[in-house]
Amino acid sequence: MIFDYLIFQRVKLREEHVFTFDYPYEEFTIYTEDKEKINALLFKPTTPSKGLIIYFHGNADNLQRWGQYAIDFTKLGYEILMMDYRGYGKSTGKPSEKLYYKDARTVWYWAKENIEFNKVVLFGRSLGSAMASNLAMEVNPDLLILETPFDELKGAMLPVVRRMFSFFSVKHVFPTKAHLSQVICPKMVLHGTNDRVVPLDSALKLKSVLADTDQFIIIPNAKHGNLRTFDLYHQKLSEVLN
Repeated sequence: MIFDYLIFQRVKLREEHVFTFDYPYEEFTIYTEDKEKINALLFKPTTPSKGLIIYFHGNADNLQRWGQYAIDFTKLGYEILMMDYRGYGKSTGKPSEKLYYKDARTVWYWAKENIEFNKVVLFGRSLGSAMASNLAMEVNPDLLILETPFDELKGAMLPVVRRMFSFFSVKHVFPTKAHLSQVICPKMVLHGTNDRVVPLDSALKLKSVLADTDQFIIIPNAKHGNLRTFDLYHQKLSEVLN
């Protein structure tokens, strides 16, 4: 279905692909109940770890791209575990909203068995915000951080695309707001004013389900893919992850 290609802009990698980063990593294969393979990378800080961040990336590319952002978290003293969704990179299987939620739980339980940590943070980027917030409902992490999230998938669409969706039966919802309403841990949302992929007004709909103590950080002039180029982004991450 054409909408699947618009939503899941995945790039496959050969199984023998060797990731190239400027810092070390460990690579793992995590098996699902239905015998698919989830490819995951673990990055560690050079100092004693403050905790573990499980990172759910956006809807495009694969871990060769997203692994480059690990430094934003390892430099703050955290280990960071990143997974490629089904159909992305070296991960097998086909994209599925329901199975993505199950796979997030599989990765969580794998992390509990294989990584020692006293503190855990779930981080969701764009589409990954739906997976992170859904998992947070069940496991109640120490902190949930969402970068450029939407209220639900339709909220991230331009009006003309949204109208097209109304003529078809679309099986993907990714209701971040509904998930977030059931999350009780501290939360922080980061979004830019110039985001043309996920409009700020979609993210603002999440504010109604945030607690008074949660943070909603708006970064002036930031777009969908460049929040990390702004000092305010790193300042707020440093404050909440200290």
